[in-house]
Amino acid sequence: MRALPEWPWPTVMAHRCGGALAPENTLAGLRVCKAVGCLGVEFDVMLTRDGTAILIHDETLDRTTNGSGELMNFSDTSLWTLDAGSHHHASFEGEPIPRFAQALERCRALDLATNVEIKPAAGYERATGTAVAQLAMQGRDPGAVPPLLSSFSSTALLAAAQAAPQLPRGWLVDTLPEDWKTHCHALDVVSIHTNCAHLTEAQADAIKSSGIRLVVYTENDPQHARLLRSWGVDTFITDRPDLIRI
Repeated sequence: MRALPEWPWPTVMAHRCGGALAPENTLAGLRVCKAVGCLGVEFDVMLTRDGTAILIHDETLDRTTNGSGELMNFSDTSLWTLDAGSHHHASFEGEPIPRFAQALERCRALDLATNVEIKPAAGYERATGTAVAQLAMQGRDPGAVPPLLSSFSSTALLAAAQAAPQLPRGWLVDTLPEDWKTHCHALDVVSIHTNCAHLTEAQADAIKSSGIRLVVYTENDPQHARLLRSWGVDTFITDRPDLIRI
């Protein structure tokens, strides 16, 4: 297990690109994040049927686009015609599903740090981890803060480690299991990303004392965020980057 000598990622990062302020996992969210003064973003990356890495959270299209059905039933050509903005607000009508490569390029242009959640469709854990890590390495400025790769999938994280061992990784959990140290050692991660609602002060102290960094999601309460910050939380993933100022 290794720990970074310092934590280069911002204290606050917008959930799914722009949090509640923009359609999730879109380039529009990146613009909104930057406009409210947030310095970093978290977003989800999944592979399409054609093997393209895109920003999307669900394996279905219904919730976040004007499409309907399983993502894997659509070709890339069909996906590029979908509207991923109108579900949030009419002012975002026509916002497309972005490719991962586009999002990385835009984040570099906007000087936004990134936490990339590897979000594989069922059965594509290894392929997604490999593809995300390889793409994250392409065109990366060696002097810039690297993408922090995270996932609930151990298989995806191990595949990412094989594809790009130099990129830091974080392990996502909802509730911290008792054997978390064993998992962190096996996955060789620099951080644990856990649900802010379930974290206890004792757990936070144990994680930080072990040399692992601590990221929480999805924190939208400024008062609770200040409490967790006093426990040693390093980064907050939030839907309200306009309110969480730590």
